[in-house]
Amino acid sequence: MFPFFLQTDPVQPLILPDSVQKANLAEKIDKVVNMDVKELLMSMAGDAVWIVLKIILALVIYFIGNWLIRRVVRLLDALFERRHVDPSLRTFLRHTARIVLLIILILSVIQTLGVNVTSIIALFASATLAIGMALSGTAQNFAGGVMILLLKPYKVGDYIEAQGQAGTVREIKLFSTVIHTTDNRTIYIPNNSIATAIIDNHSTAELRRVEWTVGISYGDSVDVAREAIFALLEGDIRIESEPAPVVWVKELADSSVNLSARVWVKNADYWDVFFEYNEKIYKTLPECGINFPFPQMDVHLKKE
Repeated sequence: MFPFFLQTDPVQPLILPDSVQKANLAEKIDKVVNMDVKELLMSMAGDAVWIVLKIILALVIYFIGNWLIRRVVRLLDALFERRHVDPSLRTFLRHTARIVLLIILILSVIQTLGVNVTSIIALFASATLAIGMALSGTAQNFAGGVMILLLKPYKVGDYIEAQGQAGTVREIKLFSTVIHTTDNRTIYIPNNSIATAIIDNHSTAELRRVEWTVGISYGDSVDVAREAIFALLEGDIRIESEPAPVVWVKELADSSVNLSARVWVKNADYWDVFFEYNEKIYKTLPECGINFPFPQMDVHLKKE
């Protein structure tokens, strides 16, 4: 990643090929066997200085590289925002770019210390298969994240229900989707499980239908109940005029006549309208002579 070379003399660079390092090691061993104590100490001091220089250079490369990675990630994020890249894809690409750049930086630091990077890469490649088998679920989660970004069943900011959880999507990471619930909890759902699950996305359409089921007693006037509900809904700017509100007889149940009142509102107004009119219907209909039935049981005692 960073082509730094330190010259201690016109011949030897800081980073030497593996074969040259082995030859130098053999030469130094031969010298140690045949040199006196003074020469040995001088040689060890020179090697210590050389090692310290390599460690310092590796640390410099690491800190500069880490700073550059943060800058690159921020620049990528700003570029994605200017190009109006989907927030879900933006998060995924940012995490991927950061991980790739960190791997390159770590390999550069290791190479600066004089370790043969080719051998490390070969070892890493041979271990990848075993790690992949052990972490097959992690690979599936990554693939699930890619499928989510391609098929887009949801995006950042959508309110969804999946895997028994419901909340607003805050972030789509490499291996998980982060949702924020209405009671201020943060939940991480593995991408593989959510990509293959049934997802209820409440945010795909601009409008949502609110429905109330109102049970009235047999013998009460359906027309009176309908007019009372319409009077409640009239004039509320949150309720759409098209499609128009409706109140129908939904069901003739065992102990009640169930009416279905339906209106259309914007997504953001759904819960406010639902709970507000639950209370208003309960308070208003009895004032119009409409009764709310409830299950009753008659018990007859027979004397013998």
